[in-house]
Amino acid sequence: MLGARGLRPALRACSSAARAGRAPAARLSVRDALGAPNASGQRVKVQGWIRSIRSQKEVLFLHVNDGSCLESLQVVADPSFDSRELAFGGSVEVQGQLVKSPSRRQNVELKAEKMEVIGSCDATAFPIKYKERYPLEYLRQFPHLRCRTNTLASVLRIRSEATAAVHSFFKDRDFVHIHTPVITSNDCEGAGELFQVEPSSRIKDLEENFFGVPAFLTVSGQLHLEVMSGAFSRVCAFGPTFRAENSQSRRHLAEFYMVEAELSFVDSLRDLMQVMEELFKATTEMVLSSCPEDVEFCHRFIAPGHKDRLERMLRNNFLIISYTEAVDILKKASQDFTFAPEWGADLQTEHEKYLVEHCGNIPVFVTDYPMALKPFYMRDNEDGPQRTVAAVDLLVPGVGELFGGSLREERYHVLEQRLASLGLTEAYQWYLDLRRFGTVPHGGFGMGFERYLQCILGIDSIKDVIPFPRFTHSCLL
Repeated sequence: MLGARGLRPALRACSSAARAGRAPAARLSVRDALGAPNASGQRVKVQGWIRSIRSQKEVLFLHVNDGSCLESLQVVADPSFDSRELAFGGSVEVQGQLVKSPSRRQNVELKAEKMEVIGSCDATAFPIKYKERYPLEYLRQFPHLRCRTNTLASVLRIRSEATAAVHSFFKDRDFVHIHTPVITSNDCEGAGELFQVEPSSRIKDLEENFFGVPAFLTVSGQLHLEVMSGAFSRVCAFGPTFRAENSQSRRHLAEFYMVEAELSFVDSLRDLMQVMEELFKATTEMVLSSCPEDVEFCHRFIAPGHKDRLERMLRNNFLIISYTEAVDILKKASQDFTFAPEWGADLQTEHEKYLVEHCGNIPVFVTDYPMALKPFYMRDNEDGPQRTVAAVDLLVPGVGELFGGSLREERYHVLEQRLASLGLTEAYQWYLDLRRFGTVPHGGFGMGFERYLQCILGIDSIKDVIPFPRFTHSCLL
């Protein structure tokens, strides 16, 4: 609480106001207070954290923020409110009159009548200091506090708006949202290393599993979405996925979010690519419209120049090249690659970066990969000795692969032979059943949500676009 010097005058003022029959203060968020159309002295109550404090002889200025927007609300108070408990990082409740501000820097300010410290903050011990601009790497060591910085707060508001935009995109196009399981007995063959799930409270019996079969944290909801695409022609999922990859790269996490979709009665990769491009552009336009200040903050202070690159991505049609064309482009490049490009070898990060730059820093779809590089469920192109499948990856500037998708092999006998050659027939009998009972041409894709945020904001490390990053040797909180 405030000291007697500051609190008692406030309490006397409030109690006398109450006796006079004054209407109670309306509680507003900082965002609503800043956007109030008529700041003509209406009494309001604002709660938040102190972002700055400046005491003068005749007036006390505070800036209070509650996370609802980037900008803080200026509070103007009598200096008698000043107290050692009023400090950067502390939480307060302020009641007073919302009035027009004489300053050009803001439209409104709150003239305080009552102020209460809810939670004090020892500013000397607080690892985040006023006016300091910290590297994102430094802030990662404080996952419980970094959300209080302007940078992480802006990123997380954008993440929230992007989540809503993704859901809106699918809902407006009649997709049915499916909650695919986090614990699964399949490994979505070839999608990555797995985390196995076992109870922690019992001695592990090598001959017994809790679920009766080995169980894992999901690496993808795709196969479960394929099940649902046999009943709903358009389905989607948006949830956490887990991959036990021993990587510290700026593009990899052990836990991340995937946006996935499956479409029935689709027999062309171009149909899939159209939905991918529409998803990227529509989601981004909604984000730019709903939180322009936060996006502008990121582009200005984290990634100068990225605004122009993003506008270029949105303005142009995405390009399309085949895997074979991509390898030819790489072989003709004057650049020396760490991994020599060869037909039949996977594209490395350095290859993806070169291809995007070669295409004018416009997102580019790469299609028709060698069958040996892709999982069993992708549709055989039946193109002779090359043996490619109807797969597609979308490469974007600064990130590399953002989307991955394919047409699925819907032909029972073709899929049966593929599974038999891999020794997977018994494990995937249920998957064959989907082809036995009312199969249709279909396809789908997945988009890494954190990589999407990296792409639109220009943030270098994936660890800085998720609230609590999990990666090799790090699981803080």
